[in-house]
Amino acid sequence: MDILTLAAGLHDQLVVWRRDFHMHPELGLEEHRSAGIVAEVLRGLGYRVQTGVAKTGVVGLLENGPGPVVMSRVDMDALPIQEANDVPYVSQNPGRMHACGHDAHMAIGLGVATLMAQHRDAWRGTLKLIFQPGEEGMNGADIMVKEGVLENPRPDKMLAIHVWNKNSVGAFGVTAGPVMAGAESWYATITGKGGHGAMPEQTVDPIVVAALIVNALQTVVSRNVSALDTAVVTVGALLSGDAFNVIPDSAELRGTIRTFNLETRDIVLRRVREIVEGTARMMGAEAAIGLYPLTPPLINDANVTALVRDVVTDLFGADALKSDVRTMGSEDCAFFLQEIPGCFIFIGSGFADREAPAHHNAHFDIDEKALVNGVAVVAEALRRLMPGDSNR
Repeated sequence: MDILTLAAGLHDQLVVWRRDFHMHPELGLEEHRSAGIVAEVLRGLGYRVQTGVAKTGVVGLLENGPGPVVMSRVDMDALPIQEANDVPYVSQNPGRMHACGHDAHMAIGLGVATLMAQHRDAWRGTLKLIFQPGEEGMNGADIMVKEGVLENPRPDKMLAIHVWNKNSVGAFGVTAGPVMAGAESWYATITGKGGHGAMPEQTVDPIVVAALIVNALQTVVSRNVSALDTAVVTVGALLSGDAFNVIPDSAELRGTIRTFNLETRDIVLRRVREIVEGTARMMGAEAAIGLYPLTPPLINDANVTALVRDVVTDLFGADALKSDVRTMGSEDCAFFLQEIPGCFIFIGSGFADREAPAHHNAHFDIDEKALVNGVAVVAEALRRLMPGDSNR
């Protein structure tokens, strides 16, 4: 099974799929058109298809004799961004854009589905393809898990992908252990005592309290987290007041926290709470804080990751492998990887001849050579995870 040649043979179809999805982006849990196309293609390939999981999710099951059950996950949703690209396949849906590459993920997923269905002699077992809605902040993976998507049958191993513009096309980020951070959002309301801006002594100024909190929070990572570990504490908004000569009654802070391990997470959450509440109390104000978990850390299994690394080096050479790709961004695929050992693979998609736009940017686009590369790596890794008699 010459996987590189087979994947290259799908190039034109992969581009058609990707550009069609790109032109018709849909927000999380609203991916009706995308899900319909996915389901139609899978049925045509002989998969047993379930739709409507987590509203718009699609599951394709292909049974190919006795053997392990292996899952491959793809996300489908777009972002609420007005696209600024001047390309023939620009978004046709105002205010919506595939600015993170999920259009490419769906194309790669359908390409993998095609090769696995057309070459059943190369593997044995059950392939479970999960096309997931609502990755962008809606935790569609968590919804799918709670609806039982990991049962009947339960996967033994899993793979997932993400195109990655920080690496040029032809590179692959395959890292064992923590790869993406766990994420929390937090909100704090500071209640003081408002009054005239010319008479601050008669007030408890919540803006001053909030400013002190912002400064104090900068010590959490530098003084409470080991220098050998890492974390992020960000204040993304400070909202208060609407007049130049009025001290308001309250101020609101909003932010995010990112950590790679649970022990550090506990330390950071505790210190954020203590600083917000303690600083307010010190200044004669009151504080109410809410801490809301979003996703756990995304952690790659060592054994599955080692297999994927071998696949990359065998297909593309040792120079293509990047073993230290990590990001403080978060991904709800972590909910799947909490349950099933697997590997989350970064597929280099940056342009070789120019700077690639950042993810979540109105100019985001990819080098479409990444589509073939993604299909080749995932299909070969699946084949090795579900070896047929001739591959043992």
